[in-house]
Amino acid sequence: MAEHFHRAVPAAADTDSRRDRLEFNKLRKRLRRQVGKAIADFNLIEDGDRVMVCISGGKDSHAMLELLIALRDSAPVDFEIIAVTLDQKQPGYPEEVLPTYLESLNIPFYIVERDTYSVVRSVIPEGKTTCGLCSRLRRGTLYGFAEQIGATKMALGHHRDDIVETLFLNLFFGGKLKAMPAKLKSDDGRHIVIRPLAYCRESDLEDYAQAMQFPIIPCNLCGTQENLQRQEIKRMLRSWERQYPGRTETIFRALGNVAPSHLLDRDLFDFGELHVEVDTSLGLPDIRVVNL
Repeated sequence: MAEHFHRAVPAAADTDSRRDRLEFNKLRKRLRRQVGKAIADFNLIEDGDRVMVCISGGKDSHAMLELLIALRDSAPVDFEIIAVTLDQKQPGYPEEVLPTYLESLNIPFYIVERDTYSVVRSVIPEGKTTCGLCSRLRRGTLYGFAEQIGATKMALGHHRDDIVETLFLNLFFGGKLKAMPAKLKSDDGRHIVIRPLAYCRESDLEDYAQAMQFPIIPCNLCGTQENLQRQEIKRMLRSWERQYPGRTETIFRALGNVAPSHLLDRDLFDFGELHVEVDTSLGLPDIRVVNL
């Protein structure tokens, strides 16, 4: 991993000033610290874990893999990293890009081939959102492969901004108060999903990906759908952030500072058991102004 950093950083910094290089070093340290804190806070990775790191070819999953490799080399626990990417057979998909890059990292990796593209196109009408079905098919395939290789954890590259966006998606469009947890047991109870980038800002990951010159592969299946609900939420949050810097971070902190008794979920808090002891033997005063 150290060799990869030495190779990648100068390529991004050759024409930059010394100050830019120092800023990059600060960025890398900040991201490593945030990933380490998320792992510690939520017990994401334990001794003996075999972590299947899901690589989409986007900036977030690339950064997650790099950061986990760096942390593995200095972590107090021993764990394996296996990179897995899903080739969904999209037209024009550059099949050679990720294998070439992953080989340079000297870690085990798999390219899982499944034509989910044709399935999505055959089911979803032209112009309609494909992300929901595509995501379900992709998740099901990755769950199945995780079992095949004996993975104890499955790492996804969702970051802080993804988590906040999901909160508002569920709030505005689903009538639910929920987001993305840093650690999740699948509905069937057979898989643990972790999000090591939970504390990382998207803007930091964008800067990191650019500096590291990751081989980014865009999603041609859904990337042109500009009017998706998530894109609307993203624009809303960015507008808020420009007007009130730090608002996204404040919202994110609120997700870890919940008061169940001040919501309305009767399964979350037992309102029926709220009682106080009152001495009803006391007589009522005469009807008059009472000066306390």
